[in-house]
Amino acid sequence: MSARDLLDTLDAIGITLRADGDKLSVVGDQKLLADSDLIASLRSHKSDLISLLQQRAATDTAGYVIPVGTQLITPAMLPLLELQPAQIEALAQATPGGAANIQDIYPLAPLQEGILFHHRLQGARDAYVLPTLLSFDSRQRLDRFVQALNQVIARHDILRTAVHWEGLKEPVQLVQRQASLAIQTLSFDADADDAMAQLLAHADPRRVRLDVRQAPMLRAYAIPDGTTQSWLLQLLHHHLVLDHTASQLLVQEIMLILQGRQAELLAAVPFRHFVAQARQGMGSAEHEAYFRRELGDVEQPTAPFGLLDVQGDGSNVRQARSRLEPALAQRLRQQAQAAGVSCASLFHLAWAKTLACLTGRDDVVFGTVLFGRLQGGAGAARAMGMFLNTLPLRVRLERLSVEQGLRQTHAALIELLRHEHASLTLVQRCSGLPANLPLFTSLLNYRYSHEGGADSTAMEGIQHLGGHDRTNYPFVLHVDDLGAGFDLCAEIDVSVSAPRICDFMQQVLRSLVQALEQAPYMPLQAIEAMPAAERHQLIHGFNRTATEYPRHLLLHQLFEQQVVRQPQAIAVRCEERCLSYAALNARANHLARRLRALGVGPDARVGIFLERSAAMVVALLATLKAGGAYVPLDPAYPDTRLEHMLRDCAPVTVLTEANLASRLPGRQARLLVPDTDPLNHKGDESNLVAAELGLTENHLAYVIYTSGSTGQPKGVMNEHRGIVNRIQWMQQAYRLDMHDVVLQKTPFSFDVSVWEFFWPLMAGAQLVMARPGGHKDPSYLSELIRGSGVTTLHFVPSMLQVFLNHDEAASACASVARVICSGEALPAPLARQFLAQLPHVGLHNLYGPTEAAVDVTAWTCIADEAASVPIGKPIANTRIYLLDQHMRPAPIGVAGELYIGGVQVARGYLNQPALSEQRFLADPFVEGGRIYKTGDLGRWRDDGTIDYLGRNDFQVKIRGFRIEPGEIDVQLATIAGVREAVVVAREDGLGSQRLVAYIVAEPDAGQLDPALLRARLGMSLPDYMLPAAYVLLDSLPLTANGKLDRQALPAPEGDAFNRQTYEAPAGEIELVLAQIWSELLGVERVGRHDSFFELGGHSLLAVQLLEHLRRRRWAIDIRALFAQPSLAAMAAAVAPSLMPGTPDISPARNTIPAQLAVLDSEQETEEFRL
Repeated sequence: MSARDLLDTLDAIGITLRADGDKLSVVGDQKLLADSDLIASLRSHKSDLISLLQQRAATDTAGYVIPVGTQLITPAMLPLLELQPAQIEALAQATPGGAANIQDIYPLAPLQEGILFHHRLQGARDAYVLPTLLSFDSRQRLDRFVQALNQVIARHDILRTAVHWEGLKEPVQLVQRQASLAIQTLSFDADADDAMAQLLAHADPRRVRLDVRQAPMLRAYAIPDGTTQSWLLQLLHHHLVLDHTASQLLVQEIMLILQGRQAELLAAVPFRHFVAQARQGMGSAEHEAYFRRELGDVEQPTAPFGLLDVQGDGSNVRQARSRLEPALAQRLRQQAQAAGVSCASLFHLAWAKTLACLTGRDDVVFGTVLFGRLQGGAGAARAMGMFLNTLPLRVRLERLSVEQGLRQTHAALIELLRHEHASLTLVQRCSGLPANLPLFTSLLNYRYSHEGGADSTAMEGIQHLGGHDRTNYPFVLHVDDLGAGFDLCAEIDVSVSAPRICDFMQQVLRSLVQALEQAPYMPLQAIEAMPAAERHQLIHGFNRTATEYPRHLLLHQLFEQQVVRQPQAIAVRCEERCLSYAALNARANHLARRLRALGVGPDARVGIFLERSAAMVVALLATLKAGGAYVPLDPAYPDTRLEHMLRDCAPVTVLTEANLASRLPGRQARLLVPDTDPLNHKGDESNLVAAELGLTENHLAYVIYTSGSTGQPKGVMNEHRGIVNRIQWMQQAYRLDMHDVVLQKTPFSFDVSVWEFFWPLMAGAQLVMARPGGHKDPSYLSELIRGSGVTTLHFVPSMLQVFLNHDEAASACASVARVICSGEALPAPLARQFLAQLPHVGLHNLYGPTEAAVDVTAWTCIADEAASVPIGKPIANTRIYLLDQHMRPAPIGVAGELYIGGVQVARGYLNQPALSEQRFLADPFVEGGRIYKTGDLGRWRDDGTIDYLGRNDFQVKIRGFRIEPGEIDVQLATIAGVREAVVVAREDGLGSQRLVAYIVAEPDAGQLDPALLRARLGMSLPDYMLPAAYVLLDSLPLTANGKLDRQALPAPEGDAFNRQTYEAPAGEIELVLAQIWSELLGVERVGRHDSFFELGGHSLLAVQLLEHLRRRRWAIDIRALFAQPSLAAMAAAVAPSLMPGTPDISPARNTIPAQLAVLDSEQETEEFRL
């Protein structure tokens, strides 16, 4: 180890060396000085250390070269900077007393530059105006104090300094020969508030701005206390001229003067010495090389609680203080000494661990306040001024033991100290962060302080009432090392509890010292950072959801109970057809027995391949009654997707209708379920007995397929107990009764449909079925809601927006009592719009994945929803955990991945044990429990409400459809000519998202046609999974780490969409349609042969298109729009009509006829008559 390295090491652990001739003085912690190895190193390097210290002292910091009485200052008199004569003259004119009152001019120190930047940025306020509030027993004592302060000002050049920047290349600080502090005396108003309040009304540092161009940068405000003889004095000073150490030195000198001990004052050390030393130290190239190595791959700021604003004025910061218990302080010192590191290193590691917990990151960067005096030249330890510098420290916690983490943090601090005079502006350039983001937003200020400090006789009649630091950073912890104990002072943005941050730091310190004592090799990530009270609240308090429910009942038995209570009440209404509870039950029982005869029993799957109809409800109930699990097979799906689902779920049979049966694979067993009432039928219509079937609540109720990242959909297996709990909770929460009417309009391949079907039937309400495809048509829905007296219905938020924009929405909803929203995030403006338009309707925001029986959290919206609508709190018998990457609870206010526990967790994925094992885990907090890893991100609020924050992977929800882009990637990769492909969701500029495919073609593939790509994908994927645009790239952009750079993917242009050979629109209707398309789709040019859907249109945009046409009094049937999507064909289908108002629309009859003929027996088809 060289003498320079040894000096840096000593600096890091708080030991100062001083050279006096051939003697070496050592000042520091007596316990560290007792280290025999340290003393041996000092002795062996003594001569080199003395030489190095003398070189530092001899650094060219020549004395003042502006002679007293100078009337004309020349550039040669200013060796530390370059100024033109005209600039010097302008500075002289701006100085009271002119050139004769200028003692020196020199540049700013590194941290002064940053403080001045914030001073100039903040306008009327200033985060770096710091207060000291004192009380005096008399005006005479106050005056003596101010006189002593003026003597100190006269001694130290920094206290007579002003800062100027107008007309200069860089700011300068100008030292005046004379500058004294005047007191502004305020009159006490006996009719107003007390003296303290009156004083702060004039001298609150949050509202006072000091003019730093005037010296001294101090202000004094005094007021008498009218109720006593005492006086209050508020001193304000600017951080540009005093740091923490300098403030303590200032107090010490004032005390000595008040005691008449001026002779003991040491000679003042000019601040210019430090500025010269900083400028002549390590060069910027060396600084830059170090910080690029440390920070070059940092691409995101470490921002606890998402606090990113470092341009504040400190007015939104609140302070909390906390003292470490003496026993803990002693243990910390013992462990630091045992490890051969400073306590500062231990506290830096603790702060890093605290930030890791509060950000969910194992690699953190935070600012540390460096003393600045260690390499500040001779006498720096007793100099007045702003010596500090704030620089980033990076601490990587991953895969480190506690002992390794402490040693690495210590080594990192020592290396950082070699660069303590580097400019933060330079450092910011060295990171991988964009210029508009701060490198760090949190700060640790470890400082050596004195407790008590002042002589009690000097302080007689004077009482210190308070003072505090202020900063532009939103997340700061000051650690005062008092020699024996430690004080913590947290200065935290008002949105976060400052005392809570002290609690976190105390917890980390306790955990760290315990680990160092008992298990120094335990992983750093394993030590507890969260206070016990908060941990208990997160795991248990927010999850007190235990509620009684009929746990032994099955889903269909809830319906059977209502059949007994009101057999003749209408259960299902489908257009003009109605079924009573008794009739529905009889038909379901009859079909259930046929299913039993085919071999359906507990956990056996039955495919349901039907359009929305009364027959669908019969099929669902019959499957459950037979003991089976129903598997929705949506007729809208492509045949290849249906074939995969059938192969995967291997149903005993498929319930279908004649005109769909031909789409089933040839050897697939099927049973026809016509949607008509035969004249007569025979068979047992009594309920099947579950016990006789061996059916329990732990058997499957349904299997619903969702998008899968592997390229194929995956089947989610849900059991009766979970969905029964979910339906029972909904009834307890929203209370349907026999007078309610629930609209079923969600495609049954999505799990929202489960409660739409079964909740009304368990509550004795009426279920109204929308016609097939009717959920896409606001006009039809409005009339159906009005005509059927619907009280309860569901909307995906994007469809709710379209519905609310429909002119008839408000009038149609007179009967509606509640609207349930789920499927995607509910925007706050939409919630406010809904409650403004429909104030009599309750709006409920629910959240849940298919893997947990539909919904697991709920929130009732309020009229003044803030920036975001939460997803609410856990529902009955459900546990929600928000966990970090190490499966530890994320603190309140911090993002974590959402895990679901409780009765509603699904059994797993059908035929995918490996995937099930990855996503369905053992509950770490409940013995024997299971949890589901959602991949969603959430954040707890203080009251146990959850904010939804999106995904932690690339899964997206578009218009309520859950989509794994990886599944589309896989399918694209199977297309000839495609070498690489990635699909992402992008904003379309109109506030909604659409899928965009980025493709790299094989070298010999030629130009890939978007129409061909879309057509090929359409053979295996449903329409909602087809990208709207296809962007061809030479290569996919990568980050410096070799990962896909999603931010660099370009926005799609016109040729990325599936376009036909351009032919301009012809005629008025086509021209108007083209203009509407352009606005809705965000494309510049529309040709008459272009397809609405291939240009990026989808069902919700189609609904908006209908609204545009309706406002022009043009009409087109929504089914025609889907069938004729080209501009020319759509124009031909539009029938211009003079519409006096909204046309009468009545629900059309089911357009799908019931075919009763028996199909070819080779297809293993059976016919079943209701």
